Amino acid sequence: MGFGSNATGGRDGRFYVVTDPTDEDMEYPKPGTLRHAVIQVEPLWIIFKRDMVITLKQELIMNSYKTIDARGANVHIANGACITIQGITHVIVHGLHIHDCIRTGNAMVRSSPSHYGMRNMSDGDAVSIYASSHIWIDHNSLSKCADGLVDVVIGSTAVTISNNHLTHHNEVMLLGNNDLYTQDKIMKVTIAYNHFGEGLRQRMPRCRHGYFHVVNNDYTHWEMYATGGSANPTINSQGNRYAAPKNRFAKEVTKRVRAEKSEWKKWNWRSEGDMLVNGAFFRQSGGVASASYESASSLAAKPASMVDLITSTAGALGCRRGKPCY
Repeated sequence: MGFGSNATGGRDGRFYVVTDPTDEDMEYPKPGTLRHAVIQVEPLWIIFKRDMVITLKQELIMNSYKTIDARGANVHIANGACITIQGITHVIVHGLHIHDCIRTGNAMVRSSPSHYGMRNMSDGDAVSIYASSHIWIDHNSLSKCADGLVDVVIGSTAVTISNNHLTHHNEVMLLGNNDLYTQDKIMKVTIAYNHFGEGLRQRMPRCRHGYFHVVNNDYTHWEMYATGGSANPTINSQGNRYAAPKNRFAKEVTKRVRAEKSEWKKWNWRSEGDMLVNGAFFRQSGGVASASYESASSLAAKPASMVDLITSTAGALGCRRGKPCY
């Protein structure tokens, strides 16, 4: 769905069953571990034999054409390093609880069967997407990491972040590396059907340069602002429910970062069909014609009145064999 709809992940590959939650050897990972699975060259659909907590000693460096699918098990990646998607394509991450990620690095880490190398210090994101394309981050529960929950940077594009439940974090989602990195003008990201829940402060998302479709999300808590950006991003907000906090100084959904009004009034930011609750307001700018937002449109928005139903199953699903997911 959305801009990441062509992500194939490990489709047509074999199943790889993770049986071992340990993460002992970064250079020569043990077969049966998640690290051993994600570095393989071939397409793989990675599943889990049982419930497990995986504490990664270093970043989990993924290879292309992988699906991580935690349905049927309660899988936590927690209290260590987390997921890095760097310079690759066609990855799907589904059904994980990712939380309490920390900065790691200055270590040798394998990224494929034929290569390992020195990694600098990581930021401590739950999911870091770096110079990658055709990525789908779906139905995960994300919270309490050292930096971001999902960061999409360095020319990444064709990304969908959907059906996730995000809580207890400061700078939630960064889309775009920095104001001077104009290569991010190619970036297209869909943010759909997510529940931005309690304990979140800002950046849901924070955008630069590219095209961003923010559609049918539920914003039940924010402390500073919900959606912001700099460097002339196009933001198409449709069918979301924005419930402002009690703080009368934090009612605005939007935030323009380091820009004068003479500059940001030209940026294409629109709110169409959004539900604004408890005094929330969305400051629009730029063009109002639909043509201005064609490049930032990735799926048909449903009415904002349906957001409660749409996001009722956001986060990692509770799935067991022979029973429907919930």
